Amino acid sequence: MITKKRAFRFFFIALVFLTFIIVISSAFAAAEPSTTQEVVEKGSRMPWWVWPLGLFVFTFVLGIVAVLGGVGGGVLYVPIVSGFFPFHLDFVRATGLLVALSTALAAGPGLLKRNLASLRLAMPTALIASAASIGGALVGLALPTNVVQTLLGATIIMIVFIMLSAKKSDFPDVQKPDALSTALGITGIYHEESLGKDIEWHIHRTPLALLLFIIIGFMAGMFGLGAGWANVPVLNLLMGAPLKVSVASSVFLLSITDTTAAWVFINKGAVLPLMVVPSIVGVMLGSRIGVKILVRAKPKAIKWMVIGLLALSGVRALLKGLEIWE
Repeated sequence: MITKKRAFRFFFIALVFLTFIIVISSAFAAAEPSTTQEVVEKGSRMPWWVWPLGLFVFTFVLGIVAVLGGVGGGVLYVPIVSGFFPFHLDFVRATGLLVALSTALAAGPGLLKRNLASLRLAMPTALIASAASIGGALVGLALPTNVVQTLLGATIIMIVFIMLSAKKSDFPDVQKPDALSTALGITGIYHEESLGKDIEWHIHRTPLALLLFIIIGFMAGMFGLGAGWANVPVLNLLMGAPLKVSVASSVFLLSITDTTAAWVFINKGAVLPLMVVPSIVGVMLGSRIGVKILVRAKPKAIKWMVIGLLALSGVRALLKGLEIWE
């Protein structure tokens, strides 16, 4: 239960962060006025400070929805901001990577401490996905914006179909681990509190999964999406890792993959505090509220809300890329 004291404390912290955002954004706008104008696409008549403030409010809500829907912030951030905010797509993708990265870094240590995230499972897949994400980021920055926007819309619509059709298995039945996973020592034991016992797990189909992580990493770098929507089905349904281990290892995997891709955008000058600061602060504050609401929320209702948002933003991005809906 949220008391008045906690509510007051939260709003005080939010006010301090909001003040910090305005001060930082003002400093960067004063120091680099030409850069600020380039971030916001032509045709926007709103004052520049409205957009950082709008990002903060939007990402605060996004942080709540992402936790309740069980999806990463990046997969919602990029299509919605690129479709409905007047920011250039390159800056949106870079900020989307940092939003997903900050969420993963915040959750990663706790998951490792609880022995839910497996380093043996995450490291080989992260190595392959990170290398592919570099190529994806370079290709995404080289392609024309409308082409990337069109591909982004098609990808988001594909994610919607995956979320609608994908099933989950808490404890997949792996009869025998394959030779590659045995050689890499990818196995583990974790304590399942709901059953009150330790669960020993193995994986199979490792070569095919590693090939898929090349595609996942490439898409994560190209579109600036957190790849949790793809990581979990591959780890859980294809490789046979338990659902909790798959989710936790996916979060840790994101902290590596998104870092690699983010450096490419930083090197190209596509990362600006004007967008990054309000986005990260908003999503981190929202996620804290989302965790508290998660206990009472109905997961199915939230899932359909997330799917609806993704479908709308995917269609918007696709039509914008095709120059049908500007």
